[in-house]
Amino acid sequence: MEIQGLEVAPLSALLLGGSVAALLLLTLRWNRRKRRILCKMERARRRRQAALEHMERAVQRFKQENPGVNPGPILSLSLVELTEKIQNGSLSPESVLYTYIEKALEVHKDVNCLTDFFPECEAQLQDAKKQNNKGLLYGVPISIKDNFNYKGHDSSMGLVNFLERPSSEDCVLVQVLKKQGAVPFVKTNVPQSMLNFDCSNLIFGQTVNPMRHKKSSGGSSGGEAALITSGGSILGFGSDIGGSVRLPSSFCGICGFKPTGNRLSKRGISTSAQGQKTVIAMVGPLARDVDSVVLCMRALLCDDMFRLDPTVPPIPFNEEVYTSPRPLRVGYYETDGFTMPSPSMKRAVLEMKLLLEKAGHTLVAFTPPRVEYATFELCSRGVLSDGGATLLDKFKGDLIDPNLKQQIQCYRIPRVIKTLLSIIAKPLFPRLSYLLQNLRDMGSIKELWKHHVEAEEYRHEFIARWKELDLDVMLCPVPSPAFTIGYPGRLSVAVSYTILYNLLDFPAGVVPVTAVTTEDEKDLKHYKGYYKDPWDKLFREAVEGSVGLPAAVQCVALPWEEELCLRFMKEVETLAREQN
Repeated sequence: MEIQGLEVAPLSALLLGGSVAALLLLTLRWNRRKRRILCKMERARRRRQAALEHMERAVQRFKQENPGVNPGPILSLSLVELTEKIQNGSLSPESVLYTYIEKALEVHKDVNCLTDFFPECEAQLQDAKKQNNKGLLYGVPISIKDNFNYKGHDSSMGLVNFLERPSSEDCVLVQVLKKQGAVPFVKTNVPQSMLNFDCSNLIFGQTVNPMRHKKSSGGSSGGEAALITSGGSILGFGSDIGGSVRLPSSFCGICGFKPTGNRLSKRGISTSAQGQKTVIAMVGPLARDVDSVVLCMRALLCDDMFRLDPTVPPIPFNEEVYTSPRPLRVGYYETDGFTMPSPSMKRAVLEMKLLLEKAGHTLVAFTPPRVEYATFELCSRGVLSDGGATLLDKFKGDLIDPNLKQQIQCYRIPRVIKTLLSIIAKPLFPRLSYLLQNLRDMGSIKELWKHHVEAEEYRHEFIARWKELDLDVMLCPVPSPAFTIGYPGRLSVAVSYTILYNLLDFPAGVVPVTAVTTEDEKDLKHYKGYYKDPWDKLFREAVEGSVGLPAAVQCVALPWEEELCLRFMKEVETLAREQN
């Protein structure tokens, strides 16, 4: 048989040869691209190593010039005590800075939490000393999350595309910190792209939990939490779009605070999900105690913040609200009805409820409305209203961290296949089906506008229920104890407790109040979850083996009531410490 004078066999061989050649060409191109990626990663690691060596040399030089400085007493001070001693001259800011540089190095060797060092901090400290107005944070070494722009340094977000692209200026928050006399000195690690609550990327590796290395430090501000927990920083800053300040604070047993969406400037903070408006991202402090967070907020809510970013409302810190002794009317819930809490999560809330009642506050049971709907229909659909296209663009020319692979592969499934999989999964795995429905792009501007209306209506519904009960603040769970490494990337549903308050745009903070007991671990064996699906099974596995690890609660207030939220956090912290 012939086709236009050619025999079929030679034609088949020709086509096969062409296909093989094309495949070989694609393979060669991929291998070249992969080599470029790996070389870029290696250069970043070498820069980090050079930065760490710079830290070591700076510490050695200072110690040779100042042999009598004892780091122990400096590291034992709270932020409030430290600032007082620096201000009154009983501690030199140099001794504080180099003590924390040395400690940060020590912590990094244990948990792998640093991505960069700012050698400029030495000169900046001298500039701070020359200021007439020393500022509330004068001489305080500050750590910042990798995505905070610092002039001359990368904000990589754990992505190769953002390496070797140093920032042209400091973000507004760093500028204000410097004007308050603070000294930023290191950047800390994040998960690749930051839309994950583990803390791993292929450039800088995995940050582990200082209390138990098989456990995650949380994310996406996991490097911050690990550094602060271990004493390598006294005050740090992270960003939070679904719990990224609060989850690592909970996992590592420190305090973390997410203000209302525009109470602090976000200008100059890099993000991998810019453009979406449903789930409100925010920046916030992490520290070992609530007093540190309060001092930080006092310092930041200043004229410099409002001048450098006029979109931030000029609302200074309200001391009257924070110091009010008035008993509070506290709403509470031990479960959101969507993600069954671990035994220690539930116990933390119920024990704190009793302590608050004994202290004279009124506790009122609250049921958050339609959490499944809020989590999937509003939050998941809102963050990925473009079908994940903006996020996926960040991964072009990059390799994917194993902790993120399942998540990214899910986003890459074509819309029609997601619809088909959703239908197939619905009888056995209704939550998976519901999620797949809402990982599709909106399809039209009209559909996006409708979504914005639905999100606004949900906020009003939640606030109306709050107002009906005449609540001041809310006490509720936060995921804890720390998840085993590798599980956060497969358990996005667990952020239902935190992302809810990004959707609502309420200020929310985390306070550690107890620790996991052997009884909690025994009770965990009976954990079934509400849906008895793979996610419920994964959640139980994720929190196993946690006796002794911290368990926290979440404190919430209405928008723009940061001072009331902080006052409530302080009350919770005081009662927990008295109890323990």
